[in-house]
Amino acid sequence: MNWVITGGCGFIGSNFIHNVLAKYNDINITNIDKLTYAGNLVNLKTIENDKRYNFIKGDIINYELMSRIINKDIDLVVNFAAESHVDRSIKGGDEFLITNVQGTYTLLKCCRKSDSRFIQISTDEVYGSSNTKNFEESDNLNPSSLYSSTKAAAELLVKAYQTSYNLESNITRSSNNFGPYQYPEKLIPHFITRLLCGKKVPVYGTGKNIREWIYVQDNCDAIDFVIKKGKRGEIYNIGSRCEKTNLEITYTILSCLGFDKNMIEFVTDRLGHDFRYALNTDKIRKLGWNPQHSFEDAFNMTIEWYKINKTWWEPLLKNSSTGKQYK
Repeated sequence: MNWVITGGCGFIGSNFIHNVLAKYNDINITNIDKLTYAGNLVNLKTIENDKRYNFIKGDIINYELMSRIINKDIDLVVNFAAESHVDRSIKGGDEFLITNVQGTYTLLKCCRKSDSRFIQISTDEVYGSSNTKNFEESDNLNPSSLYSSTKAAAELLVKAYQTSYNLESNITRSSNNFGPYQYPEKLIPHFITRLLCGKKVPVYGTGKNIREWIYVQDNCDAIDFVIKKGKRGEIYNIGSRCEKTNLEITYTILSCLGFDKNMIEFVTDRLGHDFRYALNTDKIRKLGWNPQHSFEDAFNMTIEWYKINKTWWEPLLKNSSTGKQYK
């Protein structure tokens, strides 16, 4: 089988490619990535010479290029390509509209032409915030940032192509991911790398905002599960049922690295900061998927990965303005 993975040099995309090539011998992957600040070829260095893997630098909004790549020989397109950082979207949304909406539209046109199956990787943020409810796939979308709004718009395009053109497709909505290769602007790698550099960690507001956290490997397994067993046209929530406040995450990182509360710096809250995201994942679990990693084990593995891979993240810090940003 021949798969196209877009945004495969990013955090979840690169982990997914590693996952697929480790599991299967009969799948060939073409990875398309624009190599923006969050796309890193080093993430896939260990498999760059694998005969089943091919990398092409390109932008998913380029219809001429994408239509050549997504041809009749392509069985599946999995779209990880996205601008995904909320703080960056607050500062300016143009790139989010271009990549997340126009880019998805371009891919859908190509898949319709080639009759390739399409998987859209989305986010729990499209539901908006909830103090108590765990969102189900049938709930209305209520995004509150430019990032989540553009992801919701992309989902509507997928659903339109499914209804109008009978395009075979699925959408996955995952909770917050963590693990290896996550760009150090997101909360967990941002705090780990700052502490390893001897710097304080900036916590928004009171730190009581709640997120559901899933290890990236479990999300990748779930996406693969949807590819194999998902029903045509269905949407699947992917989550761990493990909710943590930002302060709980911060204290865990401090404890793992041997620091105390004096390394916390409370900062002005983010504009429009959603209070809580949480998912009802009964739908995919009833089909047979469950996460395989406990939060504690996965978190410890993540901490160790960043401790022993300074050569991966130190160059990124020199070329970024991560400051007080995190998802």
